[in-house]
Amino acid sequence: MSLFIVTLRSLRFLAGVCLLGAPAWSQFVVDNSSLPSGSANNSTTENVDFGDVDQDGDWDIGMADGGDNGNDQNRIWINQGGAQAGTLGDFVDRTSVQFPSVSDDSRDIEFVDFDNDSDLDIYISNTAQLSNQGNRWWTNQGSGLGGTIGFYVDETAARWANLGDPGSSIAPSQLIAPGTFIDWSCDCDFGDLDNDGDMDLVHSSYGGTFGGSVPTRIFLNDGNGVFEEFNPSGFQLSGPTINNGNAGLWCDGNQSSGTTNSNGNFCDIATTALDIDLGDVDGDFDLDLLHGARNEAPRFFANRLDASSLAPAVGGGQLGFRDVTGMVYPAGYTEGTFGHYEQEMGDFDGDGDLDIYGLNWRFTGFAFTDITMTNNGSGIFGSVTNLSGSTADDNEGDFFDADNDGDLDLYVANFAGQDKLYLNNGSGSYSLSSLPSLGGTALDADAADTDGDGDYDILVSQDSFQANTFVRNTSNVPDTTPPYIPHCEVPTVITQAMPIPVRAQVYDNAPYYITWYNPTWVQIRVNGCDLPDIPALSSGGQIFRALIPANLDGNVQFRWFSEDEHGNRGHSGWIVYQGQKFNKAPGAPADAPGASVPISGTGTAGPHGRPALDPLAFAFAGAPFYMAARAASSELGGAPWIAVVADGGGNVLGDFRGRLDEDGQALVSLEPLPANLPAQSVAYAQLFVLDGEDWAASRVLRIVSN
Repeated sequence: MSLFIVTLRSLRFLAGVCLLGAPAWSQFVVDNSSLPSGSANNSTTENVDFGDVDQDGDWDIGMADGGDNGNDQNRIWINQGGAQAGTLGDFVDRTSVQFPSVSDDSRDIEFVDFDNDSDLDIYISNTAQLSNQGNRWWTNQGSGLGGTIGFYVDETAARWANLGDPGSSIAPSQLIAPGTFIDWSCDCDFGDLDNDGDMDLVHSSYGGTFGGSVPTRIFLNDGNGVFEEFNPSGFQLSGPTINNGNAGLWCDGNQSSGTTNSNGNFCDIATTALDIDLGDVDGDFDLDLLHGARNEAPRFFANRLDASSLAPAVGGGQLGFRDVTGMVYPAGYTEGTFGHYEQEMGDFDGDGDLDIYGLNWRFTGFAFTDITMTNNGSGIFGSVTNLSGSTADDNEGDFFDADNDGDLDLYVANFAGQDKLYLNNGSGSYSLSSLPSLGGTALDADAADTDGDGDYDILVSQDSFQANTFVRNTSNVPDTTPPYIPHCEVPTVITQAMPIPVRAQVYDNAPYYITWYNPTWVQIRVNGCDLPDIPALSSGGQIFRALIPANLDGNVQFRWFSEDEHGNRGHSGWIVYQGQKFNKAPGAPADAPGASVPISGTGTAGPHGRPALDPLAFAFAGAPFYMAARAASSELGGAPWIAVVADGGGNVLGDFRGRLDEDGQALVSLEPLPANLPAQSVAYAQLFVLDGEDWAASRVLRIVSN
């Protein structure tokens, strides 16, 4: 694979959008009138997540409850817009109806389509801090599962595979009902780690009594939502903890606490992790791992699925990871042995790569200091910048565009005092701005445009049975910034029936967990003829993935599009390559397998000349086959056309018809060819275009399948 860098992109920072002269604090007001009250909003909420669980076009809320106060029921609040036909942005508690009745000690909730059926399922991170328990899988019952969309069933036992078996690192003694394993998990993230089109799991642990000796683990999705541990070492622990000298499970080398070795001999996969993040930092389109550590130095792992300057590829399309902590961070990036609760990645300087915000990453005395570090484009992070005014005990930060000026601002939820808002000056430096007093002890904050007015609101979760807080953005400044797509993958040119994946980095002035849901697609054309657009899906981080045909014949161009929820559309530059000619022996006839050539007659010319039916692909069983119908002149734009495909006996296999576009051409799509089509099957195709009062005809095209 190679890297294509778009040199011209949409202007990221729009000077015309401003704060209208108002101080920042006046735009955000505490407004809990839209939230449930009473017992539905008086627990300990460790984490919140936004997702459209019922697919009605608005943001619903899932909450992980329990935390330090013990087992509790997780909750779901449904937005009353859309299918509810109520007020957009008002929420009703639907926990007793739509969630399983389960009381557990949860620290994280993640919306993710883990079974590839196009609706949002849920993964819940639980901690055994107070009683033995493990993480859970809840499946959305929509999309053909026989239930109602937005209603969930606990399928924990069915979603794990081979826990504690040979090849698993989990000791059999750690298995526990309902089919899970004991752990101390505060955050887990999903991403397509192995580029096979489904969402895999990175499962972190902070260890019993915050001991930092229980390893993070990786589980790969089988495509149907069943997860098996990725443990190429084959090593199995004897209990919950990993020891120095043990194999690194999913990472190169042996476990060595605090190692700075970056050549693959050693790794440290066990820390007091309270947060982890996935994203492509080195530009190779696979997902790397930013690994937090409350009490230790935060770590970094390079994905070796693809090669980069951080680590070579494993080879053969195999997944692997290397601990590159000692390589990527600058000196002094972290201080102290406490308080490194959280971090975020985002392109806050607008240069097309992921930078890092580290919450409390510098802890000296009794002062906590948040930092930022910018990426040089290759996954190496530059000098540390301290955030002014960040010396209190912050707990969670989130990037979003507070003032809709096109860059990423930062909301920080504070555990011991006032929440903070940092405004981006457009080049990646931050200034502290004022917020209204929220009170409480905040644990988490997430942003979404819950009321559809074009700006981002904030939901703040609170500790110790305090009501969660809704911070409404009243700026009324619309979001006019499109997503930008600065880096796109160019495929290795091959000719085969199966499509091949391509990936791109998609950024926006929104939280990454909002950008994941952007409609994103690939526009593709061959020899100047547009093929059907190809939908793309998020792979996690800033990466999107699409499957493009690998049987195209000719000059291939494609580019990426992404559209945010406010209708702003961005696109990449064109990626261009030459479709590889089918490998025929020198001197082989033109109608060798896979070839499509005009073979008979001169056709019939009309007043504008003779039309043409041009092959755009090689014929493979089970693959789409495309032809371009072209009139002799663009003056025939809008004219009727008919294309007929027949077998050697004259039996019509299909006819296609329509009107030419303004350029005098149209796409003829056989999508797909029969999967059981025998090799070297022959068909014939001819195009007819109404030219004046008579039909002009192309030469006959002979198509031979591979």
